[in-house]
Order: sequence, then structure tokens, then C-alpha cells
Amino acid sequence: MPGLSREQWQASITLDEVGQTKRASGVFVTGTGTEIGKTVVAAVLARTLANDGHNVAVFKPALTGMDEFPSYDEATAIAAAGGGEAAIDNLPDHAILRAAARSTQTDDEIAPYRFDPPMSPHLAAGLAGVEIDPDRVMAAARAAADGVDAIVCEGAGGLLVPLSPSWTMRSCAVELGYPLVIVAPPGLGTINHTLLTVESARSVGLKVAAIVLNPWPESPTPIESDNRETIATMSGFPVLTLPKLDLSRPDTWPELRIPG
Repeated sequence: MPGLSREQWQASITLDEVGQTKRASGVFVTGTGTEIGKTVVAAVLARTLANDGHNVAVFKPALTGMDEFPSYDEATAIAAAGGGEAAIDNLPDHAILRAAARSTQTDDEIAPYRFDPPMSPHLAAGLAGVEIDPDRVMAAARAAADGVDAIVCEGAGGLLVPLSPSWTMRSCAVELGYPLVIVAPPGLGTINHTLLTVESARSVGLKVAAIVLNPWPESPTPIESDNRETIATMSGFPVLTLPKLDLSRPDTWPELRIPG
């Protein structure tokens, strides 16, 4: 089982005292690029917490590519997620996260901005004639975290992806204040991309909780094995792995626990 024991993981998501209110602990899942499995890693984290009996919320500041899911129906997806029976394949990212967490959050509560074309959020917003408002995003994030044990947030693309001309995904992560889980592919080139992401996080004071190489092969090549060791040594952070998953069978997913 990667990372912590169940008891340690439960302790790590205990509510923190913030002034006179309690704030759910959380993580912010980012990546070294796009289409590298951030949603898969975030979903496994959420499902692990839900399986441990925790009330889990999910959040994504903005998502694109909704036109790739013409038959998606919000009411059906919410009902299936709440009943714990949702099939997770062939769903948009926010619906995958909801199903994994067994949450009944609405689309607006999970992802305050959703756009049809699959492109950078700032460009999709511009084509739709809007600009992503940081205040709206942060208000939605605070509302999602209210009254739950833990929240799993997922960014779009990497840390420097713009949400608006003056506000990046990194800016959003800084305001949220949750430690990062960096998702990276295991193959050639990942050392540079991963360490650049780590440096980008460190430069603005973001804490990195762990790095996850995804999908990790059953028989890693010498390059893949060395990448894992080198990233761990040079970054100083835990490097976990996640095998390729069958998204239609969440019951077969391994647990994923983040040290911290």
C-alpha cells in the first residue's frame, strides 16, 4: 500500500483549527502537463478517503472539454454518485471526482467554470465571452470545503496554466493553501519536467506533499526505475506510483495515501 497506513492517513486529514472555525484538510493535485492522469490520481485519493468513512468533497476551479460528453446528464450523475454505484469511465473530470468521492455536490459546486472546447481555461473563457473571476473560484472552494472532513482539489494542466490573463493555476493553489500532489509520467523527460514543477511550487511557498508517477508499469524499464529514484533524491519528496487502472471498476483500484 503506497504511503501511509490507514491510521496515519486518517490522522493526516483531521480537521485543522483555523481561528474559530474548522477547515477541512485537503490536497491540490497538479501535474507536469496535460493528459497525464491528474483526474485519475485525484479520484483514487478521494475514493481512498471515502472508503475510510470520511465525508469528502471535490473541487476543480475550471474545466474544459465538456463538448466531448454530449450525453452527460448532471442529475443522473449525482444520483449515481450518491448511491455509490457510478460508473466512472466516460464521464467529464468533475463527475469522475464526484463519483469517486461518493459526493452529491452539484456541477456548480465542484467546478464553477465549465467550458465546451478542450483547451486552456483562459482561452475557452475568452471564446465564451467571460473572464474567470478569482473571487468566484475561491468562494466556491470555501463552500465546497465547508462541513466536510477533507477536500481533494484538481487543477487543469500544470501550475502555470493561466485561468485568466493575470491569474494562474499556481495563483489559485497558493490562495487555497493546500499541499500539492504532483502527477508526472514515469518515462523519459519526466525528471526535468517534474523538478521544474517542484521549483515552480517552491518559489511561491507551496508545500509539496508527494509526487505520483502515473501510470506505473508492471515491469518498469531501467529508465523508469531510475527516474523514480532520481526524482526522490533530487526533490526530497516522496515519490509514489499508481498502476494503470480500469476506470469502469473502481472496486479494483488500490488505495493511495499521501504522507504528511
